[in-house]
Amino acid sequence: MTAIADNSAAESGIITPALATQHNLTPGQVAAMFNVNPKTVARWASSGVLKSIRTPGGHRRFREADVVELLNRS
Repeated sequence: MTAIADNSAAESGIITPALATQHNLTPGQVAAMFNVNPKTVARWASSGVLKSIRTPGGHRRFREADVVELLNRS
């Protein structure tokens, strides 16, 4: 039954976190998905709207599933 639900969600154009592969996205990639400036994405991370992780070098990365969830809420 899950496969049917996943197929209907995919056909409707909604990407669920279950359908998203677990990749880490850069602020620029997230910004392109929302058509906003990368600084806006950084503000979302600082305010807690979007969870982020930090690389050892201090750069922000975003889990694709979290981004997709926010994208579907918008």
